[in-house]
Amino acid sequence: MTDLPADFFLQDALEVAPWLLGCRLAVDGRELIITETEAYRSESDTACHAHHGRTKRTEMLYRRGGYVYVYLCYGIHSLLNIITGPEDDPQGVLIRCCVGAAGPGKLTKSLGIDLSFNGLDILTTDRLHLWKGPGCTFETAPRVGIGYASEEDQKRLWRFIRKGE
Repeated sequence: MTDLPADFFLQDALEVAPWLLGCRLAVDGRELIITETEAYRSESDTACHAHHGRTKRTEMLYRRGGYVYVYLCYGIHSLLNIITGPEDDPQGVLIRCCVGAAGPGKLTKSLGIDLSFNGLDILTTDRLHLWKGPGCTFETAPRVGIGYASEEDQKRLWRFIRKGE
């Protein structure tokens, strides 16, 4: 569940990603503060899983904003994303880091998030909670771990980092 309005998640990933900084993310009583996010947007973004179109794996990205997209990275780490934008416009925000969990795999492990969270509606689920934060200042940087993407997409400043982290 979340205290953010449904239309918040219908915005573009580049709008949602910085606003998630400072939000509280909780599962089963364990709570972390989001400190770093990354935006992925559309089939034209070669770093986005939807770059090659709709597949069984990417189907979740085509849902309306507000759904949870969890995928397995390197066959080891479950990574947490929040889908954004309107239905059929594949976008999402990767939750990269939280206070006390420096890295997307570490934060999901810390909170016990696994593939069973994939497809949850953040607006109605009782398994994962997202509460708005106080707002914060942030800096941008290139996204991490996307060596397969075009040079242009690798250089995009679509990683958002809460200042002081």
